[in-house]
Amino acid sequence: MSDENHVMSTEDRLIYMVNQIARNVAALGEEEAVTTTADHIRDFWDPAMKQHILALTRTRPEQFSAIAAAAVGRISVP
Repeated sequence: MSDENHVMSTEDRLIYMVNQIARNVAALGEEEAVTTTADHIRDFWDPAMKQHILALTRTRPEQFSAIAAAAVGRISVP
């Protein structure tokens, strides 16, 4: 099956997105990458997305990179 035809669930998409952000900034070094990823989530994700990703770190922690998991751990949802 072609990747073009693969449809991700909302959960899979959110995990993919946060891991992708973390991967894109990983060259900054772990601490700066975590901070940058957390800042991106805080600045650009809506509250529902933030709540959902926080819940996913509890139910599917193995699917998050170390940087992504640490970044999500730094956000708070209003």
